[in-house]
Amino acid sequence: MSKILVLAEKPSVGKDIARVLKCHQKLNGALEGNQYIVTWALGHLVTLADPEKYDKRYKNWNLNDLPIMPERMSLVVIHQTGKQYNAVKTQMLRNDVSSIVIATDAGREGELVARWIIQKAGVKKPLKRLWISSVTDKAIQDGFKHLKDAKEYEALFYSAYSRSVADWLVGINATRALTCKYNAQLACGRVQTPTLAMIAAQEDKIRQFKPRDFYGIQIKTDGMIWTWRTQKNETHLFDEEKVDHMIEDLQNHSFQVTDIQKKAKKKYSPQLYDLTELQRDANKIYGYSAKETLSIMQNLYEYHKLLTYPRTDSRYLTDDIVPTLKERLEASLGGHHDNTIQKILAKPIQKQSHYVNNSKVSDHHAIIPTEQPAYLGELNDSELKIYELVLKRFLAVLLPPYEYEQTTLTATIAHQSFYASGKIEKALGWKEVYGHIEEDEDDLSQTLPAVKNGEYLKITDMKKTRGQTQPPAYFNEASLLSAMENPVRYMSGTSQELNKTLIHTGGLGTVATRADIIEKLFNTFLIEKRGQDIHVTQKGRQLLNLVPHDLCSPELTAKWESELALIAKRKKHSQEFIKEIRQYTTQIIDEIENSDAQFKHDNLTTKKCPECGELLLEVNGKKGKMLVCSSRECHYKESLSIVTNARCPQCHKKLELVGKGEKQMFVCKTCGYRISMKAFQKERNERKTAAGRSDVKKYLQKQQKEKQTSVEDSPFAALLNLKDQLK
Repeated sequence: MSKILVLAEKPSVGKDIARVLKCHQKLNGALEGNQYIVTWALGHLVTLADPEKYDKRYKNWNLNDLPIMPERMSLVVIHQTGKQYNAVKTQMLRNDVSSIVIATDAGREGELVARWIIQKAGVKKPLKRLWISSVTDKAIQDGFKHLKDAKEYEALFYSAYSRSVADWLVGINATRALTCKYNAQLACGRVQTPTLAMIAAQEDKIRQFKPRDFYGIQIKTDGMIWTWRTQKNETHLFDEEKVDHMIEDLQNHSFQVTDIQKKAKKKYSPQLYDLTELQRDANKIYGYSAKETLSIMQNLYEYHKLLTYPRTDSRYLTDDIVPTLKERLEASLGGHHDNTIQKILAKPIQKQSHYVNNSKVSDHHAIIPTEQPAYLGELNDSELKIYELVLKRFLAVLLPPYEYEQTTLTATIAHQSFYASGKIEKALGWKEVYGHIEEDEDDLSQTLPAVKNGEYLKITDMKKTRGQTQPPAYFNEASLLSAMENPVRYMSGTSQELNKTLIHTGGLGTVATRADIIEKLFNTFLIEKRGQDIHVTQKGRQLLNLVPHDLCSPELTAKWESELALIAKRKKHSQEFIKEIRQYTTQIIDEIENSDAQFKHDNLTTKKCPECGELLLEVNGKKGKMLVCSSRECHYKESLSIVTNARCPQCHKKLELVGKGEKQMFVCKTCGYRISMKAFQKERNERKTAAGRSDVKKYLQKQQKEKQTSVEDSPFAALLNLKDQLK
């Protein structure tokens, strides 16, 4: 009897699919049933070969060997995961396997993972595609009932393949050229270098910023504060003398209400989360890095199965998801939001355009809860926080809008206009899910007393207000993600057409890669953190002066992504795009070779590398200070201090771990508090003996779950049902 092989992207997803398909017999790296065999990758098992695989001379980096341009790109098995590749290949080549179902993540990169494995294994069997957004039992069952022809996704594969080849050709050649030319570890790429350039440009704006004092006028009457505004709706001037004269002119004049405007207003909830927006909020609220948030989301998607596919760039749902919303809400019961969920479930759920729009969903819809019942006691603290963010946003879009009446009063004195505004809430709507009212930053509403149009009011105080213009803020991970998603606002001198392309193609990187790009910039010491602010290092600034201009601009990504989109839509051939990239690669190598620029390490120490004898560099890593070897061929690293999650008992700032062996100790750089590792561990062990609030909560939820299970599964369940029927 012939069987169907299913290839998943990760073991956790593969095992879930195997359970649903009743594949219980364990094989080497696979599970088998009567009809299906399920196996899995570990992410990428196959990748593009390194230069030395084409020619041994490329093992040594030499400027004269560039550009490296293989006529045909070769695939190699990734050494660390070679064992699993062989297991997958063995199952694919079985004589009783008649066809293959690609069940890797539904997206460009997932398509590449599967096709490269199949291509490297030399398999020529019929292919089908499983395309699902969550890995619940129901989603898997429905997906297998509606398998797609894999040919529908070939263009998506060629788009992913073209992007990989282009990044290989440009990245490897430009990095080798820079490293050889300047004898330093210098890396660049079409996404990471423009991201670095944006951070540097923001720093330059802050350094060049010159604050200016500004002035306004404020009047107080009984129970109200009035703000002066010009006809252009400005509330301040930079000319203090003019404001002083105005205040003098306003003395002894009557203050009359000349207009009262009342408007009923509605404010709809924020949109559902895509990955970038979730990463932004997680960084703002909890301080999680983009990579940490993605990792937590992967656990909630793959292991707990509580949230849908994380790597999405859409903030809308499709029509086919609407009938499942009731079940998703019911599965979310058991937490802090049960009253809100019950309120939503009390009425039929109506499709609304602010969260359902088929045209705004490409591969995957927005992140929402699945139909899997949520047992929150099984989640750790960080998982619970991310789940709560997604759940609250999900509930918010299903609730009515926030309604209020906005009152705007205008009063005139000596031909100058002053305004006061107030707000009366009519219905909390979606805001109730957040437990408090979140006012807009520019909301100047106040409680207004009853006044009539034409009424004269007594002025109790008139004063000059003053302020100062503020520089733009340094990037943190949340704002950097926003800038990568929409880099147009940080660019100047580009055409509107290119700007539109950048917006349409989603900016720099993808929702799936931005976290890794930021991490790479930290790990190569091109950027560093000071508190939550991100700064460019001297190495990063020098690199920007050495890299060809094209590679520093988001325009390159805009051009590439528009071309890749054409390939995915079968409007352009992959080979045509790659030919253009080869020509471009030759141009940038020539530019680097002919440059007169210089590079100099500014952070050399007097310490020598224990492995090669070269001088060590002192750098600020993301987790603390490090020593790294200055030789481009040596990869020696040594930690000097590590920023930990442990908090100082005096000022509550994060402690740094310094020293080695028995001399290790925690130090607070803010207040000077110090404690040895031995004393710290003793204190921590003493605290562990007392159960915290989270421990108690998890225990109670576990008890409740066990209680529900024990009643339903016990012999008394039938008696309880009978009793209910007799009522």
